[in-house]
Amino acid sequence: MNLFDSFLVRAALAGLGVALAAAPLGCFVVWRRMAYFGDATAHAAILGVALALALNISIMVGVLAVVLVAATIVSGLTTRGYAMDTLLGVMAHSALAIGLVAVSFLTNVRIDLMAYLFGDILAVGKVDLAVIWGGAAIVLGLIGWRWSALLTTTLNAELAHASGIDPRREQLILTIALAVVIAVAIKVVGVLLIASLLVIPAAAARPFSSTPERMAALAMGIGALSALGGLYLAFQFDTPTGPTIVCVAATCFTFASIVGAVTSKA
Repeated sequence: MNLFDSFLVRAALAGLGVALAAAPLGCFVVWRRMAYFGDATAHAAILGVALALALNISIMVGVLAVVLVAATIVSGLTTRGYAMDTLLGVMAHSALAIGLVAVSFLTNVRIDLMAYLFGDILAVGKVDLAVIWGGAAIVLGLIGWRWSALLTTTLNAELAHASGIDPRREQLILTIALAVVIAVAIKVVGVLLIASLLVIPAAAARPFSSTPERMAALAMGIGALSALGGLYLAFQFDTPTGPTIVCVAATCFTFASIVGAVTSKA
């Protein structure tokens, strides 16, 4: 029997792949205060699912296309004087609503909407696993390649300009990485919970991190623990896997916050 024939092994590997890709990207989301941006673009992914099913193309291709277009539109409108939080609020709810309405018109396609909204990690197949780890490799490669430039741009845009770094290019790289993570994470936690897997492990790692590299490494560990721990608890107690993974991550954040508060007073 092949190791990958076990649905639990495939689910564990899928959770690890998404957690490892989301963690370092999530650090930049936290540092740049882009949590709402990640949430809004993740909600737009359901429209990409509807588009992919209607055109009979890969779900990942449809999600990537819609997320990148949505992120580009928001970035363009922001430069014209619109408030970012207002735009993200409008886009997040509008994209999700339009996507859900669009899915309802797909009468010739059987679709488990709950699986796309909250994930269905136990149904991950070998092809899905290859896509998830391929996407994770792309994200980790992008972040590793542009790590110094991304840090400099996050710290100070003027300093980045003085160093010959284009902040808009680095923002585009982050947007592409975010789109890839959203596309591969749909199967694991669904569009409604993707942002939590980006933000919570990074936020939990923050109190124990003295350097950006340490925070990224700790976030990866917390994300992996959340994925495996959530999968185990969901299997033991017959609870929804995606939400259980997020609950474990939230527990890690609560514990980290308490420990951080206690040690800061000591």
